Amino acid sequence: MSLDPETLGMIGARMARDTPQSAALGIRFVSAQGGVAVLEVPYSVELVGDPGTGVLAEGVVTTLLDHVCGLAIVTAEGFPANAGGTATLDLRIDYMRPAEPGRSVFGRAHCYKLTRSIGFVRASAYESDPDDPIATAQAAFALMDAPGAQP
Repeated sequence: MSLDPETLGMIGARMARDTPQSAALGIRFVSAQGGVAVLEVPYSVELVGDPGTGVLAEGVVTTLLDHVCGLAIVTAEGFPANAGGTATLDLRIDYMRPAEPGRSVFGRAHCYKLTRSIGFVRASAYESDPDDPIATAQAAFALMDAPGAQP
């Protein structure tokens, strides 16, 4: 299935707005096309894990990476039109450094392999330079209600 940019934008915005956890964190849709997606978490003092440093909680970065991975799969070429979404099977995250206080964090994911029932994704979280990541992720997601998918 190949979706036009407007439809992809609506899917991404709906995912950020209608998923309670992403809405609570203020996650914003940035872009999605051809199995590559970008989401943003604007800095907020309510999301700080250590008030002494002002650094965002690692759980915020984890949620961002999880959501952007799911969005990348949904926008990938070949995602079944009748699939009901995705469910995280495995999400491995390597944290490299703390997020910089006061700055938005972006998550970028690429779905590099899509089977009948599983999507495989690589992702990173960063402030402004993707080559200086806060964290990287490797993930596998089940395609829900897809033909050939296992319950």
